[in-house]
This record gives sequence, C-alpha cells and structure tokens, in this order.
Amino acid sequence: MAHGMTTSALRQRLRAGGPWQRLLPGVFLAVTGTPTTEQRSMAALLYAGTGGMITGAAAVGLWGVQAPRGTMIDVLIPAMRQRRSTGFVRIHLTTRMPDRVFTVGPVRMVPPARAVADAARGMTSLADVRAVVAAAVQLGTCTPGALAAELQAGPVQGSALLRTAVSDVCDGIRSSPEADLKHLLRRAKIAEPVFNARLYADEEFIASPDAWWPEAGVAGEVDSRAYHLSPQDHERTLARDARAAAHGITVLHFTPRQIRTQPGTVVSAIRSALAAAGSRPRLPIRTITTSSEALKRPGKRDETPVPVRSNALEPGFHDERAARG
Repeated sequence: MAHGMTTSALRQRLRAGGPWQRLLPGVFLAVTGTPTTEQRSMAALLYAGTGGMITGAAAVGLWGVQAPRGTMIDVLIPAMRQRRSTGFVRIHLTTRMPDRVFTVGPVRMVPPARAVADAARGMTSLADVRAVVAAAVQLGTCTPGALAAELQAGPVQGSALLRTAVSDVCDGIRSSPEADLKHLLRRAKIAEPVFNARLYADEEFIASPDAWWPEAGVAGEVDSRAYHLSPQDHERTLARDARAAAHGITVLHFTPRQIRTQPGTVVSAIRSALAAAGSRPRLPIRTITTSSEALKRPGKRDETPVPVRSNALEPGFHDERAARG
C-alpha cells in the first residue's frame, strides 16, 4: 500500500488462482507455489517487525545442526513490542535480546547457543534435547561453556532437560548414546569413566575412546551409525582397537540399542572387565582430558559462524556486530 498499490489491485493479485499468495497478516509472496525455507523465514521476520530474530529449531537448522523440525518458526522480539503468534510464526517476547545478530542471506538469527537453548526448552524428550546439544558441540557450532552460560542466563522454567544435557556435554559427552551409557553406569553404581579423553603412550597417540577407566585400563566404545558416520569407520575401528590392544587396553563395544534394551548385559560386561583388570598393574597410559572448568567457563572461546551445511541457507553466515565493529 505504501508503494501505491490499491486495495482492489492487491485483492486482484490475491484472488483464487491469482499470481500472489498471502503468507501472514500483511505479508504477501509475489509468486505461486510452496514457499521455500528462506521465503518462510523472511515472511516471519517481516511479520515480527524491525529487530526480530529467528531462534529455536529453525535457527538450529540454519546453523547446520539437525533438530526435530516442525512447521512453526520461532521469532524473538523485544518485550515492549506488540505482536502475537499467528500462522506458522511463534512470537517470543523477551528482555534478553542477543547482542550479536547473525545473518544468512537476508535472514537474521540468534547466536548458536541461544538457538540450541530455545529449541531445547520447547522439547519434551530428553533424547531429542541430548541429541541437539551433543550435535551442536560435536560439530563445533558452539562450546559447552557457551551453552552453560546461556542456561544460566535464561529462564529456569522449561530448562530441566536442557540442564541435564548441558551437564552431559560439560562432562565430555558428545552424543546421546554416550549420555545413555553415563546414566546407566550411575544407576548401576559403577565408577564413572572419563569421556572422550585422548590416550597416549609417551608421545604416541593411541585412541580417544567414548569411555575410559584409567585405573583399570578399560575403554568403552558406543558404536553408533548415527553419531560416528564414515565409510572408513570399520577400518578405523580395527586399527584403533589394534593400537589399544598393543598397549594392553581392554576395549568393550556396545551399540546404542544394547544400552537401551539390554542394560544388564552391558553392566555385566563392564563389571567383569573392571574386575579382571584389578589384578594387573596400572597401564602406563597418559590421559588427556579437557578441563571441566574450561568447559564450563562462559566466553572461553568466542562463537563464530561456521560454514553453511547442506540443510542451511546460502550464502554463508555474517555477524552484524562484527561488521559494525
């Protein structure tokens, strides 16, 4: 209307079978067909008004992290603004608008830790929350420290599952099946291992097992296609196990399904291995772990844009604050 289009002209374009379509109140798409992800995201931002930012699962996807996706797009706007959720847009009023704004093409979105946290707070499955949090850390999209800082700064309500998942990644957990193993060990009252440590014999790198009991020289691996994908996985596993065996390390392998459906078998195998190792001297293996304090310290490493993956929009990410600075 501001550009001279009359109400009747707009109505003519929006008629059934016409060239335009209405996506949201006051937002129209000047082409027919199913809107693209970018078009829907832009429509959501136009509806939200100046300063809006995509967050939640939609933003997690833009950051290249897999997350359960629905039809809704979550948008943050300042608390003093007047906007209601409608159509495929869910409006979130907040007094904590991020200082940093990232863009991918024309789409504005929140930093990765905020996106992950907001997405997690909308989930009801701990497995889903663990998967998103672990994937974001494993891909290097954000750090455990950034997630811990966001958890602390954000609302308490709705954060219980997120708190559990962040605690897991701060303990070194890098996948949902590893988290399942960790909590199985706690229930069974088995000494907690070090997760994802790097093992060395003098300066020779041996392996980085999912779980490691240094006193016993026992390693545990969770063999999951979903979290350790590569055509060379089998060869790498054989080579890694051979290096471990050469240094006297006992390696146990479990699948995520075994951990979920045969917990007694998994616990029995681990207990037997730890008991058998008790009769031998401690192996001369050097264990390198990431400091828990470093993991939990907010701001230890700055969040930076990562390359756009196949499920994200193009072109690459842009940090508006960095550009202004």
